[in-house]
Amino acid sequence: MNEKLQMLKELTEAKGISGHEKEARAVMEKYIKPYADEVYTDNIGSLIAKKVGQADGPKIMVAGHLDEVGLMVTRIDDKGFLYFQTIGGWWNQVMLAQRVTVMTREGELTGIIGSKPPHIMSAEARKKPYDIKDMFIDIGATSKEEAERFGVRPGDSVVPYFEFQPMKNEKLLLAKAWDNRVGCAIAIEVLKQLKDEVHPNVVYGVGTVQEEVGLRGAKTAANLIKPDLSFAVDTGIAGDTPGISANEADSKLGDGPQLIIYDASMISHKELRDFVVTTAEKNEIPFQYATIAAGGTDSGSIHLTANGVPALSIGVATRYIHSHAAILHQDDLDHAVRLIVEVIKQLDADTVKEITFN
Repeated sequence: MNEKLQMLKELTEAKGISGHEKEARAVMEKYIKPYADEVYTDNIGSLIAKKVGQADGPKIMVAGHLDEVGLMVTRIDDKGFLYFQTIGGWWNQVMLAQRVTVMTREGELTGIIGSKPPHIMSAEARKKPYDIKDMFIDIGATSKEEAERFGVRPGDSVVPYFEFQPMKNEKLLLAKAWDNRVGCAIAIEVLKQLKDEVHPNVVYGVGTVQEEVGLRGAKTAANLIKPDLSFAVDTGIAGDTPGISANEADSKLGDGPQLIIYDASMISHKELRDFVVTTAEKNEIPFQYATIAAGGTDSGSIHLTANGVPALSIGVATRYIHSHAAILHQDDLDHAVRLIVEVIKQLDADTVKEITFN
């Protein structure tokens, strides 16, 4: 396994739901620190890696979020079964019988999401999606007291379990938490490729926290950095699986990064978007347009910082996000990195001013 794949393996296998991103942050810091002049965190845990091209140059923020969707223990019943609150968006039908890791004060526990068996349900009940509130986690405890001896308590994080795996077509990578460790990987790779480049900017590679529960870390990190321009890098919807019409989603794995022209948290900045499109076309970097009508990205918080920040979200088309495992294409990751690097190399104070006040 090459260095990049090893990085992706460690990033995706790290356990880091919203509000408990410490393990994922440590992996990102390990890989981004060699290419940064300074690495620090804000007060709620977002990682900020600063790379200076020209000290008084424009501040360019490249942000991926550290957190993944998961669960939180809310109650232990008398028989030792755990009940939970979802952290981030989940679809009922992807949850049952899935393996999870419960993060306790005594260490990690393996569990499985269970429910009443269908064999004792009515025919009508079997036709309906099972309600999340009726699901539980079985950790093999026989009582509440035993579960507590295992170290479980309300508030503990519960993380989907899945191992990183390149597929037979090695361009396709299967893992948990692509949403959004791929954005963190892109931030790392951008700083890596800029290491020996001359450019008149200050670049910030950022791993934000708590994106899945309200774009929270992006807000605090952007207030700390005060960027002049920003890119939020995230996963996007792939429309290349059966049952999806082009009108619902038309992005395909391998066809290039997505330029998110609209999502529920923001309208992309037109002049910045046009600048990125021109750069992509000039450098023959493939890209796709996309919209996310029912979701937001960190740009939603970043673009409202101070008196406003021109922002654009760049997506990597991904299948099966917000489930235990998802698939993306390595080329889309690589092209996203190349596109952002080429854009940064062309930016300077005059160009940023023109984009901002056009």
